[in-house]
Formats: sequence, C-alpha cells, structure tokens
Amino acid sequence: MGTKLGLVGLPNAGKSTLFNALTAGHAAVAPYPFTTIDQNIGIAQVADARLDRLARCLTPDRVIPTSIEFVDIAGLVKGAHLGEGLGNQFLSHIFGVDALLHVVRCFEDENVAHPMGGVDPLRDIEIINTELLLKDLDVVGRRKEKEQKLAKGGDKHAIKLVEHLEQWGAALSAGTPIRALNVSIDAHPKTFGIDLLTAKPVVYAANLGETAIAASSPFLAPLHALAKHEGADLVTFCAKLEAELIELEPADRFAMMQELGLKESALPQVIRHGYAALRLITFFTTASKILQAWTVPSEATAPKAAGAIHSDFERHFIRAEVIQTEALLRCGSEANARAQGLLRLEGKEYVVQDGDVIHFRVGA
Repeated sequence: MGTKLGLVGLPNAGKSTLFNALTAGHAAVAPYPFTTIDQNIGIAQVADARLDRLARCLTPDRVIPTSIEFVDIAGLVKGAHLGEGLGNQFLSHIFGVDALLHVVRCFEDENVAHPMGGVDPLRDIEIINTELLLKDLDVVGRRKEKEQKLAKGGDKHAIKLVEHLEQWGAALSAGTPIRALNVSIDAHPKTFGIDLLTAKPVVYAANLGETAIAASSPFLAPLHALAKHEGADLVTFCAKLEAELIELEPADRFAMMQELGLKESALPQVIRHGYAALRLITFFTTASKILQAWTVPSEATAPKAAGAIHSDFERHFIRAEVIQTEALLRCGSEANARAQGLLRLEGKEYVVQDGDVIHFRVGA
C-alpha cells in the first residue's frame, strides 16, 4: 500500500526544509511566507535493518525496500478555511494523505519572519487545528444536507450516515477532532468514503534552533505535554542542521551527527512514529530471487497482504507459507528452514505479523 504523510503547519515553520531533508528533494525554501504554492511530493525509502540482514543471509539478486511518500503542503494561516492565503487550495492538498506531520516552529530567528509576530508553539498548533476543524465542519454540513434528502426517502444507508454526521458535527462544533473520538471502524468517516482532516493521525515535529538540539528548549515541555494529552508522538529536529546533513556523504554525515550528539536524523524518527500512528507493519517476500519489503496495516490478513503485491493475488489466494525473520536468519536459508519444518502454512484468517517472510500460494 502507498503511505502518504502530509507536512502541515504555519508558514516559515520549516516544512519545506524538512521535506527536502526527508526526501532529498528540492522544494523552494525562503525566509518569507508562501514560498510553497503548489504541493511538493517526494518519496523516501524506509531503511530496515531486518531487510539488510536478510539480504546478507539470502543473497538475492535484487533488494527492494518499502517506501513512504511525503507531501509538502503550503503554510496555512488563520482563516485558511475561508480562503485566506490561498487556504482552501492548500487545505485541499491535505485530503488524500494518510497522516499529518504537523511541523511546529520552536526557534527564534529575526531573519525568518513569523506570520504571527513571535514564536508560540501551542498558539500555532491551535491555529492549524482550528482551521482543520472548521474545514471538516463545512464538509460534514454539506454532506449532511445531501444525505438528509436521501434519508427522507427511506434510504437506510443515508439514515445511518446522517446519525454519524450529526455525531461528528457535534464533536467538531465542540472543538474535538474526529481522531479523538476513538470511533470503531464501522463508525469511521473513511468507512463511508468521507475524508475528514481531523480524522487523520498526527505526529508533531518540533523544529528547534541549532543550540537547542544539544540542550533543553523552553518550548519543548508544553509540546510534550500536549502530545501526551492527545496520545500523539513528538519528533524533535533542527531543519537547518538537517539541510546540511543531507548534503553530506554517509560517512561525513555520521561524523557530524556524532560531533553534534545526534542519535538519529529526522527521517528514521518520522518513519518510526508515522508507522506507529498509522499502525503499519512490514513483511517480506523472496520470490524470483527478489527480496522485497511491503507495508500493510497491522490488522491485515494474509489475502490482504497478498493484495498489496497484486490485486489478483488477493482474489486467488490459497494459502501462505510463513516464517518470522529471526527464525529464518537462525536457519541460514529458506531450504534449511523448510527442511526443519519451520515454515508454517497459514490460511485466509491469518493476521500477518511484523517481520513475517511470506510465500503466497495463489490459484489461476
């Protein structure tokens, strides 16, 4: 499955700089608002130590990691849902992404204008969240009008949907994002084909100043408290340093990170927390001497996982031959694992586990 993270935030929060660091892209960056008008889209490979270890063990002809797509969305401002700062256009770019990477400015720099005049991360977050809420209220209201007409005609699906729309509308009116409702899958907007912005999981990304990376920032404590209250994750990074790191060769990059006391760059943090927010897992296939990683939801059954490879595999699924990565590595080869009877046969009800190595058996 394709996984998309949309970078949102106020202008000059560091979104485009972070986007470039995550994707080695070349989005325009400048110290004034609305440098980004059109959305920038980039793809980053997902590094996975298990894939590297499997490659050394199995010596495939090709190794294909899974990937994640990032969408750099232009800065939103207060009144965006009404079109301020091309807001409606920018908000429309958020529809279609799976989760939000909310970039929050946590650095002072007189050379980089702040649209609100000064740095205040919690205020900035509230502005963005309010705009998303108001946009969702508009979507829910218009959809409710349409479904009510169908409901009056006795349409059972419309009657049920109107009930949900009223619940969602009441929550949004009270300032509660849809994701905070913890609704069941049957009551989730996506089940009804409705893409609400506040239903998407959020990972906060605090863009710190260079000196704050190695020390404590006064802006971080309230952000940690907010993220904990919402059950969200928080990534910390320095966009300026990330921009420098991405230009270096791997060895030089590692040396610079050691010198700065950085354990990891932004990309692995974002991928790890993004996967957790979306409840994604990775499984591997080794067909035709190609070792490949695949991303699926944590609740995916074997046929659904097969469908990530090709829709025909899901339709014609018979069974799956499964072994966990660590067990396969201990055996040294798939032939040894098969000889030891460690490859299990699983049927349509099997829920794929993170780190499974799978051979799918499909019919004609």
